[in-house]
Order: sequence, then structure tokens, then C-alpha cells
Amino acid sequence: MIYFISDIHLGLGTRSEQAEREKAFIEFLQSIEHDCESLFIIGDLFDFWFEYRTVIPKQFYRTLAELKRWSDNGKSITYLMGNHDFGHVNFFKEEFGITVHEDDVACTINGTSFYLSHGDGKAYNDTGYLILKRILRNPVSKFLFRLIHPDIGIGIASWASKGSRIHTDAKEFSERSIGDGLRDFAEKTIRESGYDYVIMGHKHKAEIITFDTGTYVNLGHWLSFPATYATFDGNILELRSTE
Repeated sequence: MIYFISDIHLGLGTRSEQAEREKAFIEFLQSIEHDCESLFIIGDLFDFWFEYRTVIPKQFYRTLAELKRWSDNGKSITYLMGNHDFGHVNFFKEEFGITVHEDDVACTINGTSFYLSHGDGKAYNDTGYLILKRILRNPVSKFLFRLIHPDIGIGIASWASKGSRIHTDAKEFSERSIGDGLRDFAEKTIRESGYDYVIMGHKHKAEIITFDTGTYVNLGHWLSFPATYATFDGNILELRSTE
């Protein structure tokens, strides 16, 4: 079974809310381990992430330990960066053997074609965010940021994450009148490139929309429960909830 998840946002909210979300995520990983062939994390596993050469955000150690256990057991994990966990460099690759993809990913599973994208930057009139994304992910910007003490730098990263959420919420409100950019991007990608599925997150709204030749899936979020995710058994893709 192939599993797809996104927008867990570990680190968001009060300490008790963070603990509840992390506990639910770890229990989810443990519950699917017996039949999971591959896990695709489609962005925003963390509400913020920025790693230094010798320092990472300590509050995520339980999740990181679980991912390490998965990698040690030979589980396949594919990780796409979202608009919140933009500060990845090489920690996941060196410690877990997980390649973190900065851009969208196309793949074929059991003869079925997938186009995977977190979805950030796909909304209409999102030029400002695309410029900011290019700046934040620039190697020079990351190098300069690492000159800041980690206690301050991670605090700034957390603040920037809140700003990104406000921007996303504002875009969601404006799209009620101008259209759904993610949905329209998925339809265009399916029609022009022939993908069977386009899977995204970012919007925090779980949905499946089938067009003439393919299907758009939005994975929803883990900010409240039941949380949502998708599975693919080699033939059928389903959107599921944790309860």
C-alpha cells in the first residue's frame, strides 16, 4: 500500500495541541507500518523547519526518532518541501537516507502516473509568494541565516511560518471569487500531460475531483481530527480519515 499525507504542521499551537498532533502522527505511522510500501509526505510535516550544521529544532525529536526507525527498517519515504518547512539542507538525507525535494515530483507506481506537489504558489495572483519562496530557498540566504544564533534563527523561522499561514488564509478567502488555483492547475496538468492523478496539499481542504482523463486529490490536513490522508493499493486511490 502507498500512503500520501500532508500538512501535519508539527510545532503549531499550544504545547498540549502540539503533543496531541505529534502523538497522533506517530501512532499513525506505527499503525500503517505493516503494509506501507512507500510513504509520500507532500509538504508541511513541520509548521517550521530550519536546520543548522549541528542544530535542529529539538521539539521534533520524537517524530525524527520514528522516521529514523522507519528508515532503519528499509521503509521508503519521499519528502516534498512545503511553504512552512523550507529550511531543509542535508539532515534528512544524511541521517535517514531521505531525499527532500524542493520542487514537484512526477512518478509512476504500478503503471499509474502521479504528479505530486505541495501546492504552494499554485494559487492565482501569487507572484509575491513565488518571489519570497525563491529568496528563502536560495543557498546564499540560507548561509546568511545560519550566521544567526539558532535560538534567534529558529524563532524567526517560526514567526515567518505564521506569516505564511496568514498569507495562505488570505489567498483562500480571495479565491472564493476568482477560482481555485490548485484545482485549475491540476486540471490543466492532467489534460496537457496525461497524469492519472495530481496530488496536492496546502489548502487544508480534503477533496477528490475527477476530470475526463485523471483525478485531482487534495490531502487535507492534520490541524483537527479526524485527519485525512490517501492510499493507493496499485489500482484504486482512496481519501481516508484517521477515525
